[in-house]
Amino acid sequence: MNDHFLGFGLGLRTQHFNDVLETRPDVDWFEIISENFMVAGGKPKYYLHAIREHYPMVMHGVSMSLGSTEPLDKEYLQRLKLLANEVQPRWLSDHLCWTGLEGINSHDLLPMPYTEEAIDHIAGRIMQVQETLGRQLLLENVSSYISYTESAMSEWEFYNEVVERADCLMLLDINNIYVSSRNHSFDAQTYLNSINPDRVRQFHLAGHSDYGTHVIDTHDHDICDPVWELYRQALHRFGAVSTMIERDDNIPPLNQLVEELQIARDIAAGILPRQPSGKLVAEREVR
Repeated sequence: MNDHFLGFGLGLRTQHFNDVLETRPDVDWFEIISENFMVAGGKPKYYLHAIREHYPMVMHGVSMSLGSTEPLDKEYLQRLKLLANEVQPRWLSDHLCWTGLEGINSHDLLPMPYTEEAIDHIAGRIMQVQETLGRQLLLENVSSYISYTESAMSEWEFYNEVVERADCLMLLDINNIYVSSRNHSFDAQTYLNSINPDRVRQFHLAGHSDYGTHVIDTHDHDICDPVWELYRQALHRFGAVSTMIERDDNIPPLNQLVEELQIARDIAAGILPRQPSGKLVAEREVR
């Protein structure tokens, strides 16, 4: 049994604070964007703690810039550590990327070149972060729209090796795999089959914008059928993994997201075995 399986969650968004407290939706846990709560007080913190009384939480960051060549932001890490000590999340995560240069934040998650040098660089930085935070980090794969001529391996080989060397865990974004597979013409199933199941702790699901010639990870649409199909394949491969839906734009009412989350539950229920208690068992396919 996977002791880390939280069930099925949603990203906690400002528009839904009141509805969560008033309706107590059928959501097993919430993921918060760390940077939205790295403040001393105010209404966001009030709602955070009120909701935390009823639901487990995990923290997800977007500003660590682990792949950057600039020094790690120690002030940011200390603020993140304070928030983690306050919230006591089940885990915290950030992205396999860099976000800016010379002090300028691009507010985008930029991909890495897939090289040995980059592996050593980012793994070393992750180890520093984990030592500072006193916690093992989850590392998320990003969607990408460019590639580097210097890359000497596939994205999945790079991802696996960074995680192994840093001794961290994976937040596997199923939608990002699909988006990147379309943009770079690789097989998404090959990506899934190449990932080490022992390192996968969480799944992200989301919608995107499909322009035919390219796909953008916008988090502003419902999850499409090909991503649901890839999620089915991921469940066969990895077993019961904590799953949540991200929605960051064109945000619908909470009840609509809960209905979409039920699709994930129904898919998992049709694939994963259960204990006599009815809880899902984290058995996975062995390859």
